[in-house]
Amino acid sequence: EFLVYVSFISVITTVVTVALLFVKDQAFEKSFRDALFQVVSLVTTTGFVSADYTSWAPFLSVLFFILLFVGGSAGSTAGGVKIIRHVVLFKNSFLELKRQLHPSAVMPVRISGKAMDQGIVYNVLAFIMIYILVFLVGVVLLSAMNVEFDTAFGAVATSLGNVGPGIGNVGPLNNFSAMPMAGKWLLSTLMLLGRLELFTVLMLLSPHFWRNR
Repeated sequence: EFLVYVSFISVITTVVTVALLFVKDQAFEKSFRDALFQVVSLVTTTGFVSADYTSWAPFLSVLFFILLFVGGSAGSTAGGVKIIRHVVLFKNSFLELKRQLHPSAVMPVRISGKAMDQGIVYNVLAFIMIYILVFLVGVVLLSAMNVEFDTAFGAVATSLGNVGPGIGNVGPLNNFSAMPMAGKWLLSTLMLLGRLELFTVLMLLSPHFWRNR
């Protein structure tokens, strides 16, 4: 997980640095510093910014929007989906292609050379699906409150991931003060869901949890 984590940050930082060299025509040192700080801040869900990444280029705005879903390492206090879940998702997806070609083969998902229990893989896939579903429902509800499209996407993504800055009117240089009161309650609920992990909160809302055993 740590190897993927460091590699991912290095690749994204390099892409953003190169983009800034051409888009902003900045010196290499400043481009690298701005890129590294913003990328690390969003991936670790620290919430600090030193530059307005939404003003750099549309391509970079989309890239930073994707970073809102990455998250930190498992067991850390960072929010988001978490790196290890992305690793399991991608490994299982590629293995699924091989399973289609070789239906009789046994191909478990391996992390650090060790085969993962299939139940854990299903748990990760279910978490990501629920995460996306909650995100989409949040965007629809926020859009119904007359919030702009890009702002709704950015606000829900950053709240659910407990990141801090988003895109649109909740970008690095803005805040949530312009949100309607109902929208603030919705985003606060999403922050709670993201902070306590989805399964924990949704389990408390399930009738099966309160049913007498």
